[in-house]
Amino acid sequence: MSTVVYWRRTDVEGLERLELTTGPGGVTASGTVVCLEDGGFRLDHTWSLDADWRTLRMEVAVRGTHAEGVLRLDRAGDGWLVDGVPRPDLDGAEEPDLSVTPFCNSLPIRRMLADASATLDTAFIDGPALTVARSRQRYEPLGPGRVRYVDLGLSEGFEADLTLDDAGLVVRYEHLFERVEPV
Repeated sequence: MSTVVYWRRTDVEGLERLELTTGPGGVTASGTVVCLEDGGFRLDHTWSLDADWRTLRMEVAVRGTHAEGVLRLDRAGDGWLVDGVPRPDLDGAEEPDLSVTPFCNSLPIRRMLADASATLDTAFIDGPALTVARSRQRYEPLGPGRVRYVDLGLSEGFEADLTLDDAGLVVRYEHLFERVEPV
């Protein structure tokens, strides 16, 4: 089964197209972000997820005014390989968090209990810069289809309310993204 969603940025000019394909072995996601931030860039990202929506592998390719390159993350037990190199500082990080898409929020949200908050460490990827650093975040349920995101790490103090569809995908991410329909 394949699903296509579009998000627009609400803080700067930008648009994303994401295609999800769900099969018996898991989920693949492929997205393209075009944004005018940081001098303008195009960022392509692909994800391989298991049946529980845990990231097995992801790749980010950016082409823009200030940066160009490719970054790959592979799950390695309880840690991560970044471009094939072990990163012990990321050991225990549960999921990648790619800065330019709300898709990555769906991964922990789909696994959290409806009535309990979830705190996790992530491998935060600054999309345009292609850097990876450990960060911490919390998700707090606010009711059906609503969750509060709280950054406890690199952007400590940032909070946003997220509205979700029935599949756990973001419809609205306060301050940053909203789903749009093609015309």
